Amino acid sequence: MNRTVGRFVLLIGSALAVIILRLLIDRDPQDQSLGLAWPDPAWSSFRVTAIWAGILVGASLALSGTLLQAALRNPLAAPSVLGVSSGAGLGVMLALYLGWRMGVGDVPWGIAAGGGAAVSLVIVLALGRRGQWPDPISTILAGVIVATMCGAGMVLLQGLVPDGLRGRFLARALGTLPEHTPPGSFELMGLLLVISLSVAAAWHGRLDALLLDDATATTIGASPGATRLWCLVTAGVLTAVCVSVCGPIAFVGLVAPHAARVLLGASHRQLVPAAMLAGVILIVGADVARQAIDFGSGRLPVGVLTTLVGGPLFLILLRRGS
Repeated sequence: MNRTVGRFVLLIGSALAVIILRLLIDRDPQDQSLGLAWPDPAWSSFRVTAIWAGILVGASLALSGTLLQAALRNPLAAPSVLGVSSGAGLGVMLALYLGWRMGVGDVPWGIAAGGGAAVSLVIVLALGRRGQWPDPISTILAGVIVATMCGAGMVLLQGLVPDGLRGRFLARALGTLPEHTPPGSFELMGLLLVISLSVAAAWHGRLDALLLDDATATTIGASPGATRLWCLVTAGVLTAVCVSVCGPIAFVGLVAPHAARVLLGASHRQLVPAAMLAGVILIVGADVARQAIDFGSGRLPVGVLTTLVGGPLFLILLRRGS
């Protein structure tokens, strides 16, 4: 018990540290020198918005990955396995193309991404169903197929739009934490996250039972079919909202649950909140690194840094057999 509490304190302290560092990290506008300073009120809201985006997106993606790894009984499961990220990208690309063809101009990125993600999720769940409930293997295969088709659709549409629109899409497709969001975005993300966390905490025994075979889980009264469907839908909705706000950010939903298991074990009573804290640390920490790294051509997207850090970290965990 003391070890568990100590490791939770470590995670909470690390999350607070990167949040404070993101608030204070600063670059001089004249010589671009790096330092720490309390933000000027004129632009402090931009930093606060980016921090809230990192907290909500990191926690949501980590929770999505935890639910998917339990529901699909696959340690490599991540939000991208449902094709939601690719569907969101296709939705944005299609909206850009239609807006350009009709002369509308700018398009609502969030609505387009959310719509594409929702359609992809419905298709994957329909194709992955065996009988009344989703089947883990069929769902993974359906997700891979839908993601591949959406990727092909994005490549096709990129070849049809002008270079300017293509550049805007590619910049968003790399994943970034916004410093300004439409009204109500954070409130919606926070509400969905609180509801999902509450249900996951109440159903931690059911989530543990999903790691068993379905016959055993049914015998102990865990209702694996209904629990698996809830996990898939919840993970898909959380991922869709995240992608609509920040674009696709890779590896957080895959690495954060594994890092939490190394610290606190596989019981979902501790795993769910620990993974969410790890997700916050990864996202906000990557945003801190993004502010600190300057190649003279602008800041790197957060999604690039999470991939550069998350990929080797996952390989280390895999090599250790963890």
